[in-house]
Amino acid sequence: MASKATRPAASNGEIARELWTSINDGDFSVVDKYVSEDYVEHDPNAPEEIRGREGFRQNIEQYFAAFPDMVMTMEDLIEEDDKVVTRWSGTGTHKGELLGIAPTDKPISVTGLEIERYEDGMLVEAWSNFDVLGLMRQLGAIPDEMGA
Repeated sequence: MASKATRPAASNGEIARELWTSINDGDFSVVDKYVSEDYVEHDPNAPEEIRGREGFRQNIEQYFAAFPDMVMTMEDLIEEDDKVVTRWSGTGTHKGELLGIAPTDKPISVTGLEIERYEDGMLVEAWSNFDVLGLMRQLGAIPDEMGA
């Protein structure tokens, strides 16, 4: 009897790419497939940790609502053991409210880094950092030059 060939489990890097690609395409259902209910995101720009699958979804959706034409590009991906590190860039046009800032119709471009930790094919923890100061300056919420 011939045995069925089994497909090897996806690597954490492959999962990260699928998660990013699907979200970038507006398919948030992938969050249920790859983000743990116990997910925790550490982001120095957030007032508190982002927790759970629903917290992950709400965080992502707020940016896509503010920048409906947003395109996120994974510039680099480094995978080792249970961690995936990505260097990314994003562009979009500010068409919806973000963090209390009314739409400005201004184009933006930001960069960031993220370290993600996976367990059993699920994203369980992330450390995120992106150029919020640059974003706020592009939106006109903070002056371009800081006074001395």
